[in-house]
Amino acid sequence: MGKFNPGDRINVRSTSIDTHHRTPDYIKGKSGRVQALCGTFPNPESLAYGLDGRPSKALYRVEFRMKELWGEQYMGAEGDSLLVDVYEQWLLPA
Repeated sequence: MGKFNPGDRINVRSTSIDTHHRTPDYIKGKSGRVQALCGTFPNPESLAYGLDGRPSKALYRVEFRMKELWGEQYMGAEGDSLLVDVYEQWLLPA
């Protein structure tokens, strides 16, 4: 179904594009860990332009440490994390 499994370390592509996409800029270029495969869904990046969304893309729930995202400016607890749903085309093996 998808190429990543829960527990896998990943990196998010740092690609900057000007077209519609569902990947927040603040996670681009960051590392995280796959928590779950949510399923496969029509590709929202092509649906936004009136296409049929095929082929479907795997969607993952990825955990990012807040310190990884925000660095020293994050003042919360060391173990704090954020879960973000990210489509497979944005993920690379770590």
